[in-house]
Amino acid sequence: MEAEAPALVIVLGPTAVGKSRAAVELALRLGGEVVSGDSIQVYRGFDIGTDKPSLEARRGVPHHLIDIAGPEVQFTAADFVREALAAAGGIAARGRLPIVAGGTGLYIKALCDGLFPGPGRDPVLRAALEAEAKELGLETLFRRLEAVDPEYARKVRGRDRVRIIRALEVHAATGRPISEHFRATESPVKGRTVVRIGLRLEKDELARRIDARVDRMFALGLVDEVRALLDRGVPATAPPFRALGYSHVLRLLRGETGLDEAVALTKADTRRYAKRQMTWFRKMAGVVWFPPDDAAALEEHVRNRLK
Repeated sequence: MEAEAPALVIVLGPTAVGKSRAAVELALRLGGEVVSGDSIQVYRGFDIGTDKPSLEARRGVPHHLIDIAGPEVQFTAADFVREALAAAGGIAARGRLPIVAGGTGLYIKALCDGLFPGPGRDPVLRAALEAEAKELGLETLFRRLEAVDPEYARKVRGRDRVRIIRALEVHAATGRPISEHFRATESPVKGRTVVRIGLRLEKDELARRIDARVDRMFALGLVDEVRALLDRGVPATAPPFRALGYSHVLRLLRGETGLDEAVALTKADTRRYAKRQMTWFRKMAGVVWFPPDDAAALEEHVRNRLK
């Protein structure tokens, strides 16, 4: 395995399915190290609400991309790809196997497929196009899209306001159709062996695990964790406070809801999030699905792929 282009194992799946535990077990069996693919575990101080693996749960396996950013920072998918590839290179240089474990779909997709190389959002252009859509109708903008980028127009619906306006925004900013930008997208792991493992459970069992995790987080002191972060000066507008659970605890501390309601809403939001995760991951190519607790099957699959 070459350090500059290491093979990667990616363990993905919905929240509470058991990704961290499975990744640690694989690392122990295969001589690996774990790279977190969770968008909130990167933040220092946000521990209970992210179900950040404890030292005991890590079982001596080195973990990377945990506690690497302050809560005031907006850690992006581009940041994740850069840091994950650097960590994977270091792991491979030590003769070990990088195992990415995470449920943040955008992060995993960015790592596997690459990031859109076109321009970011332009608020002025966006506002002008929104105003034009309101005044002349979205159909007018769609006809313009058909004229400047017929390839992309065939892929979107005439009522897809978000994609139509974004495509016209990119064209106005660059003079090139958005379909051309998409074709220029390159996978950061192109040419490497990437083993994608998906973990899934029956709906009722996953819901049970989600509810148990939320109950455990509140019992372990999630409310006290949020209170301590605020007392330390972390603003309520900090990016990680938008994560599941934390937003409802903020409302609880402001007196806008009670504890029972905060717990119930966190459970409901987490179940909906898990459903969205599975919708995202099912669209990914090359994922082979397993039950989370069959460590032997996971090991055999990875060994066969890495031969």
